[in-house]
Amino acid sequence: MATPKEHIDEIRRKKFSIGGELNPLMEDLHQAVKNLSAELYAKDVHFLMELIQNAEDNEYPEGVNPSLELIITSEDITGTGAPATLLIFNNEKGFSSKNIESICSVGRSTKKGNRKRGYIGEKGIGFKSVFLITAQPYIFSNGYQIRFNEEPCPHTNLGYIIPEWVEENPTLADIKRIYGSHAALPTTTIILPLKPDKIKAVKQQLSSIQPEVLLFLSKIKQFSVKEVNEDPSLNTVNAISISSEINFVTRKNIDADSYTLHLSTDEASDVAEKECGYYMWRQKFPVRQENRVERRLEVEEWVITLAFPLGERLNRGMSSPGVYGFLPTEMVTNFPFIIQADFVLASSRETILLDNKWNQGILDCVPSAFVNAFNSLITTSEDVPVSTLIPMFRFLPVCSSSYPKLNAVRESIKEKMRRENIIPCQSYSDQKIFRKHYEVGRLTPSFWNILKKGRKQGVSLHSLSSHGKYILNSSFDTREYNDVLNFLGVELVNSEWYAKCIRSSNLVLGVAEEDYLELLHFIAEKWVSSFHRTDMKNVPLLKYVGPDGDVVLCPISNLTMGLRMICMSNESQHISWMIDWNREFSRVTDRYFMPKSTQEAIGCFSKRGTLLEWLKNQVKVCVASAYDFAVILCNSLKGDQQLAIAYVHFLYHSLSQCHLSNRHVDSLCGRIPLVDNYGDVITRRTGVLVPANGSKWVELMGANPWRELGYVELGEDYLRPETYAGTITKESQLMTFLKTHVAASDIPHISPPNTELSAAYAPLTKKNAFLLLDWIHSLRYKQVLPAKFLTSIKTGRWLKISLSGSPGYRPPSQSFLFNSSSGDLLQDESVMVDIPLIDQEFYGNGINNYKEELKTIGVMFEYREVCQFVGKHVMSLATSCALTKSNVFQILNFIRFLRLKVLPADEFIHCIRDGRWLKTSFGDRSPVGSVLFDQEWRAASQISDIPFIDHNHYGKEILGYKMELQLLGVVVGFNKNYQLVTDHLKSQACSKYPTAEAILLIFECMRHCERNSRSYNKLVQALKGYQCLKTNKGYKFPSECFLPNTDWYCLLKVFSNDFPLIDEDFYGMKVLSYRNELKQAGVVVEFELAAQRFSAVFKNRASSSSFGREHVLSFLSSYRQISNTNYKFPSDFRGNVCESKWLQTRLGVPRSPKECILFAPEWEPVSSITLLPFIDDSDNYYGQGIHEYRKELKNLGVTIKFKDGVKYVAAGICFPQDPSTIAPESVLSLLQCIHILLKDGYSLTDAFQKKISQSWIKTVAGYRSPDQCLLFGSDWGSLLRRDDGPFIDQEFYGNGINNYQEELKKIGVTVEVSNGCSLIANYLDFHSEFSTIVRVYNYLHKKGWWPSNDTPRRIWIPNGSHNGAWIGSEKCVIHDKDDLFGSELNVLEKHYKSELFAFFSGVLRVKSHPSVDDYCKLWKDWEDSKEQLSHSESSSFWAYISKHWNKSTEKTLSDHLSKVPVESGSDGILLSSKHDVFIADDLQLKHLFKESSPDSIFVWYPQPSIPSLPRTKLLDIYSKIGVRKISESVHKEDITKLEASELKQVPEKGTVIGKGLLKLILGFLADPSMELEAGQRQEAVKGLLDLTVFETESAIEVSYKLSMSSGNIKSVNASRVMRWDWEDSKFFMQKKKSGGHKNKIEYATIFAKVISEGVLREKEEHIDALSELIKLAFLLDFDEEAVGYLMRSRNIQVFMEDEEFLSSAFSMG
Repeated sequence: MATPKEHIDEIRRKKFSIGGELNPLMEDLHQAVKNLSAELYAKDVHFLMELIQNAEDNEYPEGVNPSLELIITSEDITGTGAPATLLIFNNEKGFSSKNIESICSVGRSTKKGNRKRGYIGEKGIGFKSVFLITAQPYIFSNGYQIRFNEEPCPHTNLGYIIPEWVEENPTLADIKRIYGSHAALPTTTIILPLKPDKIKAVKQQLSSIQPEVLLFLSKIKQFSVKEVNEDPSLNTVNAISISSEINFVTRKNIDADSYTLHLSTDEASDVAEKECGYYMWRQKFPVRQENRVERRLEVEEWVITLAFPLGERLNRGMSSPGVYGFLPTEMVTNFPFIIQADFVLASSRETILLDNKWNQGILDCVPSAFVNAFNSLITTSEDVPVSTLIPMFRFLPVCSSSYPKLNAVRESIKEKMRRENIIPCQSYSDQKIFRKHYEVGRLTPSFWNILKKGRKQGVSLHSLSSHGKYILNSSFDTREYNDVLNFLGVELVNSEWYAKCIRSSNLVLGVAEEDYLELLHFIAEKWVSSFHRTDMKNVPLLKYVGPDGDVVLCPISNLTMGLRMICMSNESQHISWMIDWNREFSRVTDRYFMPKSTQEAIGCFSKRGTLLEWLKNQVKVCVASAYDFAVILCNSLKGDQQLAIAYVHFLYHSLSQCHLSNRHVDSLCGRIPLVDNYGDVITRRTGVLVPANGSKWVELMGANPWRELGYVELGEDYLRPETYAGTITKESQLMTFLKTHVAASDIPHISPPNTELSAAYAPLTKKNAFLLLDWIHSLRYKQVLPAKFLTSIKTGRWLKISLSGSPGYRPPSQSFLFNSSSGDLLQDESVMVDIPLIDQEFYGNGINNYKEELKTIGVMFEYREVCQFVGKHVMSLATSCALTKSNVFQILNFIRFLRLKVLPADEFIHCIRDGRWLKTSFGDRSPVGSVLFDQEWRAASQISDIPFIDHNHYGKEILGYKMELQLLGVVVGFNKNYQLVTDHLKSQACSKYPTAEAILLIFECMRHCERNSRSYNKLVQALKGYQCLKTNKGYKFPSECFLPNTDWYCLLKVFSNDFPLIDEDFYGMKVLSYRNELKQAGVVVEFELAAQRFSAVFKNRASSSSFGREHVLSFLSSYRQISNTNYKFPSDFRGNVCESKWLQTRLGVPRSPKECILFAPEWEPVSSITLLPFIDDSDNYYGQGIHEYRKELKNLGVTIKFKDGVKYVAAGICFPQDPSTIAPESVLSLLQCIHILLKDGYSLTDAFQKKISQSWIKTVAGYRSPDQCLLFGSDWGSLLRRDDGPFIDQEFYGNGINNYQEELKKIGVTVEVSNGCSLIANYLDFHSEFSTIVRVYNYLHKKGWWPSNDTPRRIWIPNGSHNGAWIGSEKCVIHDKDDLFGSELNVLEKHYKSELFAFFSGVLRVKSHPSVDDYCKLWKDWEDSKEQLSHSESSSFWAYISKHWNKSTEKTLSDHLSKVPVESGSDGILLSSKHDVFIADDLQLKHLFKESSPDSIFVWYPQPSIPSLPRTKLLDIYSKIGVRKISESVHKEDITKLEASELKQVPEKGTVIGKGLLKLILGFLADPSMELEAGQRQEAVKGLLDLTVFETESAIEVSYKLSMSSGNIKSVNASRVMRWDWEDSKFFMQKKKSGGHKNKIEYATIFAKVISEGVLREKEEHIDALSELIKLAFLLDFDEEAVGYLMRSRNIQVFMEDEEFLSSAFSMG
């Protein structure tokens, strides 16, 4: 048999012809091998998977634990100059000769066709992939020492597969030195000197090797990676050791078996070893014919293995693969379990071939395997509580996969799971219940809370699943499992279920008031959306107090249908009061009140707002205030006389006891029914009268005049005392109340009716007269007296008077009250009427105290009223019949009497002057306006109708009363009284060719009116309406006439019109003095109006196109002549002339002068881009002669100068379609025009702006419209460069363009530096040079640029000076002080200087610092990608969270963080599921679990503490985001089984349970806070007296267990020393250990704890306090004095009954 070296030589010689003739196929084979190796894998380092696959396929000797070890070193043991070398050690049987020959070939794997034997490799090229990382791989195995080379062999021109024997470099000694001398070298060693550019990638792959790589390998049980260097500080590879172990096989069925596999890792960076258990389900399925493929023809069964991680997967912080083909692929399925099968893989091993039919067949079987596996996990766990099974449902594929084929698997699993009895239901017995999803319903969390509270209070819930649905287990029915339950299709129960549940249970009456309100609140919140149309409305839910005082239940429907009314008070202090008074009215109110306890509980209920709103609006519970209750009672009286009176008593006492305010009482009193004097109940009233008995109104009125007006006369029942609701109302109290609040009134405080006072029509007694005046006095300041009432008093003859010394009675309105002297004067014979005076002798001086009241009813006091009285008397005579001549002279004589007595006559005159009693030429007239005729009035009488006093009637005697007539208003004498002439002007005064004197008189009247600023329109109209003015062409209307003037007569010669002129011979020269009056009448007297008349003719001519060349020139000549005079053409004349279109232009149409230009050479440049209206000066029209009238044309508005016509340029602008044809001069000329326009204050129109909005200005960025251009000036140079934005091309236009900055600015070009931000910002996308972008940013920042809402906010992130990318601002942050977000966000402080930070933050809305959401996302990334954190990373993260902690932060972290940091004891900090980590609030438990478990389960916190992250604050944060406390999570269980043979009864149990102990306990229980009576205290300690105490040598232990989210249980045992079996009344204690303070304190602590727990089983919150006391007393050996001091110091005492109990108990013992 050949040696290994001889075998290699043979291969070289025979196969590769080394030493013979060169094989021509060698070069082709070399290239094929090279191409296949390079293209095989997408990544450089998949060689590692090939090596692991090869190791798995290798054969191993019996008794060997198959292992694969990888070591990387910087030592160059191969002498190839490699900076690093990778060594692979495998303890397989070693390379055989066939293996050697295979590796020297392509496609000749020894594993082909051996799938059934467990081989997982299939590509013979696999080993060749190592050439991607090494140029010379070495193999040392079973005596073989060979290497391969990627460079072609010089003998064969073939690389990769030519073996070369190795004698040294390395030697076996070199290899062993690297491996370590502690153990023998494994059989096979592969050495790979790495290529320099591949070292980093190889190290990264080695550092991130998946710990789950061994999960589905049947052979390899140990895998390790490490780095070996002389200087350990140079090590960069994270060393790891991975091992797997199968603990046990649990069952076999349906060609399946299940077992638990444990993976553990030991990394150099970890203090403790990491471990994860996996529940493995392996099931076989026959291969279907339609799924067979050539590469698997020999395989008859698919073996599918599903792995369910029972803890945190060992993924080293990386994404965990979800699909294995024995080794991991890179497919992340998003499923919480792993699928393993003999998949056909892609050549790169990154994925399985999803479209391959073999793989599809496997995937079709996965759902069945999953359902079987899940059933075995859930339903077959007999002794496990349902609550511990719930986390297993996390294995359901709730989340979708990114692979459609895998989503089909997910949907199939969902469908199959929904057909299984797999959903755990709530059971209040030991029997577990599992049902299908559609048979199970969920409850809302709030209802679960109600049920749990009800169960604690004894409410039976055994029929919970008897209402049409099984109810989901409460441990499962949480928000945490919403996604799982949605996946399974478990829905909420319908609304009817809740109604059935409540009706069938005692929830309403069986729980405390607070819990009852929680139930109502639950129903209230869902009433509108769920319950209002269900049977819930018929469930007896509402409590009320029945007629007998018992609590009764009522359904909601009784209230909503109006069958029952339930009320409650909105304030607690009114509850009892309402109930008491409701009893008085119970026979009519038909209302009931909620129990007082319920109402008070509602007042303290935290969610009372929602509850009250529901009760009021939906249930129709009447939430009544004290006022509302009073209104309810008022509305319930229903005409009951007794209740109506009782209600007044109710209001009186409600007010006096402050249940109702004055305002409320007043409001109620306005509507209460009252009992009148007939005993009738009156509900409507206008007012209230006091009872007639003893009233003043009866004395004055005799009868009740208010009855018809709706007034209620109160009955005498209100005057009597009564007793209601236990309170007494005295006689006077109720009437006082009624007067104050019901306004029960009497004279003089009552309002009188609007009827006549019958007593006023007869003389009143003096007493009643003064009572009436007192009444009027009272009313005068309060209201207006009713009309009828006041009239009857004014006109009634009840007031006693004296008339010329004779007594009598008169109405007040015809009576006077004067002093005696004034009265005597009124008796003079010249006074025409007798005056009635009030009889002061009858009424006495007291009557003078009522002057104001007498005035109110019409009594007169002043002398002027006497005159009025006389005057009215005279006028009454004039009304009844015409005054005689004698009467008139009596009036005149009376006026003369008053004037001579120096008495005022104004009132008398005022009364008679407007009466029509004076006879005139136009009949009876009033004195005012009448005229006393004389000769001065003769001329006026011709044109006016003036009423002259009739001289024929009165005679010349009337002329003797001129003074009196003037006082009466008669006009005496003409005195230029032109206004009177005007007022009485005849309607046709000018109708019959009036004389000259008549016309001149009218003109004089007009002048008089104008002087006195009065209207003379009447006179003007008298003239205008008739042909009344004589002219040289006969009588004409004034508007047709002219006054001649030779200065402007020439204007009329342009057209041959005639103009009528006023006849001066007829009127005389005086008519010229009335020039203004003629003008007012319409005569044309001024040039301006004459010119207007002419311009009208001119305009008509122009509009009719009857203007010829001769008319134009004639008019211009006339215009020149008049312009040389002082006359000025009126503006409307110029308007008509200038606006009329009578000048012909070159455009072919006539234009008005102001629309024309007289051409000149300076217009030539701008004409190329405009259309302008030049006057046609060609020979065919006006010719050059038109230029002679240059001045006149200019005056008429024609544009002569260039600067005056630029406005036409603005209107006539017309750019060519091709902007490149526009010459620079054209643009500059246009800018000059704009310059002139702006200088003259011209505003550029919208039409002009629209015309120039085209792209016609040349910029460095091409032709642009003005609003898209910038003008680069000197101010820009310090900030930007010319090519930083769209600046105008100054090389094209020349420097002269800068002279037009204002003009360019007006047309939209941006000139100011501060205004260019938007254009510069919009141009940013054209830049990629970092320095330019920084320059632009600085400019935008300095100029305060702010983007519009639709502007994308992006930031340039440079990659070198000319490369980079635009990134959205939301993906950027300015500062990252802890350097945590480099991979998450673009940190701007790394690229930009601080000067721009404010710009980024304020303008581009870049966050200054990462937000809470950013930190949360970062943590999630760490959860997925990092196995451990550094202390600085964790400290920085939690310090930030602590600083920004609030409710929002709490919710964010609770919802998103699934892992928290745990103590690791190493430099790194591990992350673990927050459900498997605990807060160490019990250090003893922490010590026990840390000692017993290699895994850390306690949260991390910095040590020592740092100021920014206090330990207590951090632990509180952990607690609020879902981390449990160890003390609340641990389950304690006694595990020691004590055999009777081991026990020794303690005969003197008093040494253990002594009197001192019991005394201390009784004293503690007697504390008031315990609320225990003597009997209860003594009953609590009787258990101690009845104990049998045993001692044992054996250890007494207790087990502490923690349930993990995976379903695993962590447990630890601890010495308990003693135990109290309460049910058996036995106390077991381990024999004391001798000596030592530790043993003593431990024994005392445990003893105190056990005793306290036994005594206070029902009051657990006090256990610690009692335990501490007992421990101290124990350490003091229960010394009586010491214990006594201890009790006093804690304020504890033993009462006499307890002392007697102790004495009795121990005396009996």
